Amino acid sequence: MNAGLQLVRIIPAFALTALLLAIVPGQGVAMVLRQSLIDGRRAAFFSIVGNSSGLLVWGALSGVGLSAIFAKSHLAFNVLKYAGVLFLLGLAIQTLVQLKKEFGKFDVASGAKTDRWAAYRLGLFTNLTNVKAAVFAVAFIPEFVPDHFNLGFGIFLLSCVQATVSFSWYTFLILAVDKSALFLARPKVRRVLTGISAVGIMLLAVGLLFSHPR
Repeated sequence: MNAGLQLVRIIPAFALTALLLAIVPGQGVAMVLRQSLIDGRRAAFFSIVGNSSGLLVWGALSGVGLSAIFAKSHLAFNVLKYAGVLFLLGLAIQTLVQLKKEFGKFDVASGAKTDRWAAYRLGLFTNLTNVKAAVFAVAFIPEFVPDHFNLGFGIFLLSCVQATVSFSWYTFLILAVDKSALFLARPKVRRVLTGISAVGIMLLAVGLLFSHPR
C-alpha cells in the first residue's frame, strides 16, 4: 500500500489518541480554564491558539531531530522542567491574587480584557515549557508514521493533526465555560473555582518538579 495512503488511514486513530491526550488534565487544560474564568473567552481563545502553535513548534523540532535532545539529555530536560515549574508557580500566584478582587477581571460582566499578544504568549509558553509535549513529539508521534514515508514530514503532518484536535477540544471547553457565565458570575462560585484552579496549577508544578526523563 502507498505510504501516503497509509498515513491518511492512520490519521483517525492518531486524532483519537491526540484527543485523549488533550482531555487528560494537565498544564494546557489548567491554563485554558484559568483564562476562561479570569480573563474571559476572548483571552482564552488566543491562549489556545498559542498552545496549538507550541504543538507545531514541537512537531517541527521533532521532525528535524532537535527535540530528541530533551528526551535524552538530563541537563536539557531539567532546564525545560524548571522553567515550566517556575512558570506554573508564577501563574498560580497570579491566580490567587485574583481572589482578592470582587470585581474587575474577577467579574464575568466587568468587560475586562487581556491583550491578545499577551494571551497568545501565555498559551505558547505554557506548551513550550511542557516536558510531556516534548517527549510526546519525539517518542510517540514517530511511531504513527508509516515505513517508507518521510519521517520528518510525517511527524510534522501528524503534529498539525494534534494541534487541530487540541484546538477543537479547548474551544469546546471555552464555549462550555461561556455558556455557564450566569452561574459563574456569582462571586462566591467564581472565588471557589478560581481557588481550585490555583491549587490545581500548583499541583501540576509539583508533579512536574518530580518528573523524570524517560
